[in-house]
Amino acid sequence: MEELVRVPPEVRERFAVRFGAGAGGWCDELPGLVGELAGRWGLEVLAAGGGGTSRVFRCGRGGGGGAVWLKLTPEPAIAREEAEALRAWAAVPSVVPLLAADLPAGALLLADVSPGTRVRQLGWQLPEVAVLLRELRSSAVPAEESVLRPLAHRVGFVFDLAERRGRTGLAEHRAAALELAATGPTGLVHGDLHPSNVLVGSGGRLVAIDPRPSWGDPDFDAVDWVLEGPGTLERRVTDLAALVPGLSPDRLHAWCRALAPLSG
Repeated sequence: MEELVRVPPEVRERFAVRFGAGAGGWCDELPGLVGELAGRWGLEVLAAGGGGTSRVFRCGRGGGGGAVWLKLTPEPAIAREEAEALRAWAAVPSVVPLLAADLPAGALLLADVSPGTRVRQLGWQLPEVAVLLRELRSSAVPAEESVLRPLAHRVGFVFDLAERRGRTGLAEHRAAALELAATGPTGLVHGDLHPSNVLVGSGGRLVAIDPRPSWGDPDFDAVDWVLEGPGTLERRVTDLAALVPGLSPDRLHAWCRALAPLSG
């Protein structure tokens, strides 16, 4: 297991850019933390991977418990936000279940999604996306103790990230997106619902993973599903809005105009 849980140099570099110099110490301590959590939760680490903010380990559970995923981040606030959203969606079959968490440690234990193919690899049809979006439109409202921030924070983050990567001419698009974030309905927003963060689950159901959640306009989550596909953007927006009660075609089209420079 020791070799699997060691953080590769390229990941260390990425985490140092994202989280600062302190990420190096977290990487050094990660093998011990994984070992502690594996013992506590009865896990055998089988494979390692991850994204821009976390290390993710595919694990087996003793007693024929099947596969699970151990996800750890150097920034516990990210885990707290994800855990709050997953708990709010606990009864929703289109969201990966949260099995356990150690939030001070930035650790989440997530159920497996099988077969688990990313929708980006397969393509999609609007009716199946509509099922996902309908189920994500939770009736949850912000509680006083919520750790989630307003959608405007997420909007600012994605535009800041694009500018750090060299994108220019975004000021008007940022302003339009912030205006949309400040208006409209307030619901639980996944915040990163692109086709690589949606897996194919049992029976072909689409299952969302890796939320970067916030409180705001749920129409934000529909943007990546209509920016590309057959027909015109207007047709795709109209067709999807007809399948998702509460989705505003006018607001979705406005979100698409504001966020289009960030796609691709």
